[in-house]
Amino acid sequence: MIDPHAPAPPGTPPSWGTPARLPVRPGTGRFLVLACVFVCAACGLVYELELVALASYLIGDSVTQASVVLSVMVFAMGVGSLAAKRLRWHAAAGFAAVEAALALVGGCSAMALYAVFAWTGGWGGLWAAGPRCLLVAFSLAIGLLIGAEVPLLMELIQRIRRQDAGGAVADLFAADYVGALVGGLAFPFLLLPFLGQLTGTLLTGTVNVVAGGALVLGLFRRDLSRRARWTLLVAGVTVLGLLASAAVLVGDFERAARHAVYGADVRVALQTDVQEIVLTGGTHGRPLDLFLDGRLRVGGHDERRYHEALVHPAMTGPHARVLILGGGDGMAAREVLRHPGVDRVDIVELDAGLVRLARHDPALAALNGHVYDDTRVHVHTADAFHWLREAPRAGDSDSSGSSGSSDSSGSSGSSGSSGYDVVIADLPDPGITASTKLYSEEFYGLVRRALAPGGRLAVHAGPVQARPHAFWTVAATIRAAGLATTPYRVLGRDAGFAPGPDRSAGESRAPHDWGFVLATAGRRGPPLRLPAGGPRLRTLTEEGLERDALKAPAAGLPPPSTLVHPRY
Repeated sequence: MIDPHAPAPPGTPPSWGTPARLPVRPGTGRFLVLACVFVCAACGLVYELELVALASYLIGDSVTQASVVLSVMVFAMGVGSLAAKRLRWHAAAGFAAVEAALALVGGCSAMALYAVFAWTGGWGGLWAAGPRCLLVAFSLAIGLLIGAEVPLLMELIQRIRRQDAGGAVADLFAADYVGALVGGLAFPFLLLPFLGQLTGTLLTGTVNVVAGGALVLGLFRRDLSRRARWTLLVAGVTVLGLLASAAVLVGDFERAARHAVYGADVRVALQTDVQEIVLTGGTHGRPLDLFLDGRLRVGGHDERRYHEALVHPAMTGPHARVLILGGGDGMAAREVLRHPGVDRVDIVELDAGLVRLARHDPALAALNGHVYDDTRVHVHTADAFHWLREAPRAGDSDSSGSSGSSDSSGSSGSSGSSGYDVVIADLPDPGITASTKLYSEEFYGLVRRALAPGGRLAVHAGPVQARPHAFWTVAATIRAAGLATTPYRVLGRDAGFAPGPDRSAGESRAPHDWGFVLATAGRRGPPLRLPAGGPRLRTLTEEGLERDALKAPAAGLPPPSTLVHPRY
């Protein structure tokens, strides 16, 4: 990986003056510099990924946030490299200062971004854009400091032993790119699952300042004056102290920020392999609210209105076999099991932690009617898209039979082969990037394949008045998959909480509603009515359904969304 130290062309004047006075041999010195390049590159990529991940969670739309962070940071790296030319004559001191600043800015970026989101994101007005502005500011600052590293490191490595420019650049970039690989893999597989975003970023800052300070104060200390050494030492220790103090207080900070976002009634807060789950209320007569990644998914005030509207219109007709995509909280399954004649309910839920909580939390289990204790309910821990791809087509022969277990790992054999009479898509809003594929034409094509003849599909398609384009895009996409649709909506009470990406965009003045699309194979959409002989509902009436039926916009439906051309 490291090229031989080829001499520079004769007559080329060195720009770095006299060789550095090192306490080790030049070969060892070069190795230490490249090792520092490796560590700093890993830290820099962790900062970058942390900003993307946290912004996607707090602001939403991971594609947009990743584009903003990457583009601003790469631009800033170029500016930082140009600015660092003025520090080349003081490369050692300049590099130590850059690393201390980068450790402080990068290490504290996650806490600062989360703090602005928690305490000012709901104020509205100019404050609503606070998280987005801070995201750009941190991307710019971190990019400037990372860009300043390369020219200074090049100067340091050339001061150890003069080398032709091509060889030096090759050595430096090889260490840099390998370090970036390690940092990129460490963030999702080590830092995020074991330490979390806040502690993981603080630890990265600690590693960053220690690596930079150790290289300069240990290897190039003879190039520094006594005053410069003490100044850099005090600066490094101060940064370490700030990062350590933040790490000690991170637990209290998270609790305070969580209360600022969700209120003081937080009862359960856990981070699974998939998402953050927060439960508030559910005791002493207070309504239970369930938040997934900061988005209100179950509102105790009117969750029955949502789930009754989602499930019961689709149960008109045969409903012996029902498939629920998502719905790990168990509420949709509760409504399904209220109907007589249901033989089997398959729930395909990505987050096993949510299912465990819905099974064992007393308040949540009571709200979903303890559906996971029903032997007709079978859970498959899998991504809905991939599970449908592996499920047998309706009408195919079934050689595997049914395991009869209530908790399985996503094999499709237990789903049978006769197809589902009802498929219910109880999934997050289509505007969330991670959910886009679950609202694509390809996805609904897989759903159609799993439907029995005459089977119905019910889809939660997001709010109609707040996001009409997304709602009608869902309807158009279902039609493009060969299903006839009947769109409708129901009104609900405003929860008073603008979750997830909506929180930083200010509260919507549009009426709070939920939009749904009922679909079936054929030329005509399924009738919008409640099943005869069905359970008595608390919030939904057939007259209300007829009143809330929707007609396609006069301008026509928008183009459908596909995997390669998402339109939400």
